[in-house]
Amino acid sequence: MVDDDSAKANLYGYLRHEREAVLAKLDGLSEYAVRRPLTATGTNLLGLVKHLATWGARYLGEVFGRPFPEPLPRWDVEAERLADMWAGEDESRNDVVDRYRRVWEHSEVTVAALAVGTDAANMAMKLHDAAFWAERNEVLEAVARSAG
Repeated sequence: MVDDDSAKANLYGYLRHEREAVLAKLDGLSEYAVRRPLTATGTNLLGLVKHLATWGARYLGEVFGRPFPEPLPRWDVEAERLADMWAGEDESRNDVVDRYRRVWEHSEVTVAALAVGTDAANMAMKLHDAAFWAERNEVLEAVARSAG
C-alpha cells in the first residue's frame, strides 16, 4: 500500500522531471526556432510551454479548488482557447517560461494540500452522482473484459 507521502513524492518527482524536460527543449534554440510554426495550426515550441502552463494551472488549480491567481485564457472562447498554442509578439521567451514556472510552483503547493487516496476518491464522487459512476464502472468493466 502506498501512503500519501510516498504518492506525493512520486508525483512531485515525475512532474518535476517532465517539466524540466520540456524547458530543456528550448535550450540553445534561437528565437526563430522556438517561435516558428511547426504544425498547420501554427503551434510552436514556446506555444507548447504556454499550453502546458495554461492547462496545468487549470487542472491543478480549478479542478482541485485552488485557482491559479493569474488570469487564464478562456477555454470556451475560440480565439482565447487557441491563443496558448503560440507566443505573441508581446511575449518574450522569459515571460512564457516564468509563467510556466509560476504554474509549476502553484501546482506543487496544490499537490501538497491534497490528500491522496480516500479524500481524492471522495472529491471525484462529489463531481457526479452515484448513477454516473456506476455507468462509468460498467463501461470500464466491459473494456477490461474485452481486453483480457
